Amino acid sequence: MSAPAELRLPSYRRDPEGTHPPLDSAGYRSTALRHPKEPLIVLPHLLTEVTGPALGPGRIGEFDNDLTKGHAGEPQGQRIIVTGRLLDGDGRPIRDSLVEIWQANAGGRYRHTGDRWPSPLDPNFDGAGRTLTDSEGRYTFTTIKPGAYPWKNHDNAWRPAHIHFSVFGSAFTQRLVTQMYFPEDPLFSQDPIFNSIPDEKARQRMIARFDLDRTEAEWALAFQFDIVVRGREASVFEDEEDEH
Repeated sequence: MSAPAELRLPSYRRDPEGTHPPLDSAGYRSTALRHPKEPLIVLPHLLTEVTGPALGPGRIGEFDNDLTKGHAGEPQGQRIIVTGRLLDGDGRPIRDSLVEIWQANAGGRYRHTGDRWPSPLDPNFDGAGRTLTDSEGRYTFTTIKPGAYPWKNHDNAWRPAHIHFSVFGSAFTQRLVTQMYFPEDPLFSQDPIFNSIPDEKARQRMIARFDLDRTEAEWALAFQFDIVVRGREASVFEDEEDEH
């Protein structure tokens, strides 16, 4: 009688060192108040956490992935199309996954009660959208290119233009958050959030690629931004959202 086959469990693939920002970053002042100062406590996941909510196509509205529609008029600013794929560490598509975005308007202001700097709100732009990835892991949003905004972290501090992305698995406990930046932004050099990423190659993966092939004539510029959840080419994910 032959010996039973050895049981081999799949290994846990860790992202390369330097991919993600430290919890406490000296240049990013508010991390000193927000990062954990005590050992983390592992809480068990009960049935509610691991089974819900149901993130199906019936929960996505007609204009949820087009932030330029659903209002009385057109929003102000440069219309853009943002598209990309959600991939696992082996480059395989992650299908039927919820992708959400939120952002400032063209003037660099969020539709949020905490954002009071004197840039006008746009009545035709809410700055939030969501969609599900398709069978190839692809998502698409139509939106407005966000503006830079001040944030008082240091003298004359301005955040580069960016869009926040949130990706979900099958439940809210399986959520990752990242930011997408735009090519050749002059504010990169002085932004402590962008520069808190130790590895230069990882920082570059946060910058979208201009996509002329998907740019629509006389309508919208296009940018491509893939999100990889783990592995050597993993996207940069954050444990804390920034000030918005």
